[in-house]
Amino acid sequence: MMDLTLILFERLGLLLVVAFVLTRIPEFQSILYREFSLRMSILHAGVFGLFGIAGNLTGVIINDDFTVTRTFIWSVGEGELIVSSSLVAIVIAGLLGGPIVGLGAGLIAGTHLFFLGGVGFLATSLVNPITGLLAGFTARFFSQERVISPIKALFIGIFPPILLIHLLLIFDSQEIDMVAMVNVIGLPVVLSNSIAIAIFTAMIAIVLREQENEAALATKQALSIAEDALPFLKKDSFQEQAEGIANLLYNQLKLAAVTVTNKQVIMAHCGLGAGHHRVGNPITTEIARQAIDTKQLIVSKSKAEINCERDDCPLEAVIIIPIMETEDAVGLIKLYFRKAQHIRPVELMLAEGLGQLISNQLKTIKGEKLELHNRDLVLRNLQAQINPHFLFNTLHMIAALFRKDPEKARHLTIQLATFMRFNIKLVQVQLVPLEKEFEHVQAYIDIIQTRFASRINIVLQSEEFPNLYLPPSSIQPLVENSVQHGLGDVIEGGRIEVRIERNGDKVRISVRDNGLGFSEQNLTQVGQVQFEEKQNGGTGLYNVNQRLINLIGETACLQIRNLPAGGSEVSFNIPYNV
Repeated sequence: MMDLTLILFERLGLLLVVAFVLTRIPEFQSILYREFSLRMSILHAGVFGLFGIAGNLTGVIINDDFTVTRTFIWSVGEGELIVSSSLVAIVIAGLLGGPIVGLGAGLIAGTHLFFLGGVGFLATSLVNPITGLLAGFTARFFSQERVISPIKALFIGIFPPILLIHLLLIFDSQEIDMVAMVNVIGLPVVLSNSIAIAIFTAMIAIVLREQENEAALATKQALSIAEDALPFLKKDSFQEQAEGIANLLYNQLKLAAVTVTNKQVIMAHCGLGAGHHRVGNPITTEIARQAIDTKQLIVSKSKAEINCERDDCPLEAVIIIPIMETEDAVGLIKLYFRKAQHIRPVELMLAEGLGQLISNQLKTIKGEKLELHNRDLVLRNLQAQINPHFLFNTLHMIAALFRKDPEKARHLTIQLATFMRFNIKLVQVQLVPLEKEFEHVQAYIDIIQTRFASRINIVLQSEEFPNLYLPPSSIQPLVENSVQHGLGDVIEGGRIEVRIERNGDKVRISVRDNGLGFSEQNLTQVGQVQFEEKQNGGTGLYNVNQRLINLIGETACLQIRNLPAGGSEVSFNIPYNV
């Protein structure tokens, strides 16, 4: 019995080597992911059926005197019983492929046993299709598991040999002393078959883990490279983008060579063949044109398809990745290999991931640039707005002052020029120093103070804050709002205070007046909604608030409140860590 057990394990070892090779075949791997179709079911049934026939050929023959024949089995004589390992293949076929694959494989292996003949040929022929069908139905209880665990497979593998023993006792009990024969083969067959099935399922689990680890590694590497490529992709020049990406991929992936092209010529090349794969060379290969036209990744493992101008070029295989930008292929990334065998599934997964990530990044970058451009246009439009009434009223006031107070008129003329010059220049920049903003506000206050000297007093208080920048024309519209709306109906005693002071790690800028304040209806909306000009707050506060939020952030938004003693205060904070 011990000799028979060792011989069966020896023969099963050969089959497990074949099984290991099977797990490396892509067509076989589809069954591991439950990718079933009629064609694939027939194919897998045939493969496992041949695997079962191999188990028959590598089985052992037991004579009526219980001697064991170890040679490969081509036929079985009178009085001889074949002990086959085909049940291992049939059980695995049923567990992985379901009843159809299991039954098909069992019929192929069983038919082969039927024609081999010998004692118990009917029992050994029938047990294979029955086992395949039952194993297939058993697998449905574990349909949520990708692969049945080795422990469960070990338990399932016990029953087919027991079924075989029962069939032998039913059909062939009169041929020889079948009870004695069963006593000899029973335990070795049960042990060898169940353990082999458990080992096979463990091998399949290892294959799946390897594939998942490779996919995870490829995904991680693709994400890392795409992140590192972002600074290059943000370059305005495609030449700079190409050079950066080519160098990055060549250094990170350790490839034979990397080429980046536009639609017509090579823009960058790193690695082998740099002597003849030169920048500026035109794209001449058919597969490159095909990749641009179809916008699909193309793999070539033929040196003839690469069509290099040099016969001694060391590059024999390539993966061509189209660079997509808004539904159009704007260029190609070519990953070159010395040998076709170097292109493994992990390289293909990595190439596909890289193509998608880089294309998505380009699309995102283009969208961001467009958004920034639109935002810049809006900001510049907001900054360029000048109230024509203010300009005309100031010119009339200066003209009148030239007769009464020429010195005052000259001063206001200079202040108006300062005010206008600032407004003209502010569309050219997004942030200005506080000193420049202070001059702008002071010029406006001097003009307004002169115009409404009898009813409004404006006080400007500020500490010195070097290297503090803020959006241009952020304070003057707040003062203008107090003049026109807060104190619009005040005849005398109007007061406006402008304060620029330190507030922790920020600088607080506030404008308060003792006027009417905001209505309860407008208080929650002012600065957030663009009111009509005649409404309290007009468009000035809205424009300032939008500039602050877009250029500095939400923390700089306007804070508006009515004061308990009357009037209102509008303030905002600018970060300042100096």
